[in-house]
Amino acid sequence: MVNDTVQVRVTPELKEKAESVFKSIGLKTSEAIRLFLQQSVNSGGLPFQPMAKQPNAETREAMKELEKGGGDRFKSSDDLFKSWDKK
Repeated sequence: MVNDTVQVRVTPELKEKAESVFKSIGLKTSEAIRLFLQQSVNSGGLPFQPMAKQPNAETREAMKELEKGGGDRFKSSDDLFKSWDKK
């Protein structure tokens, strides 16, 4: 018998976007949350692999440049800050 209540505080924007996703696959928000809880129990953990947000294209390019040995290098944080003042 379903009779316990779970309350979660989220931003209105997150709620709206999530409801849109759930609606597109034919689920109500409460059904999606029940599925999440059941899958968490079934798998003994989160039913997905948490991932950090992926960097945008500009950041990925900067990371590639650094991996190749590019970019500016500084001996101290003071030198770094001074370089910012010059720009």
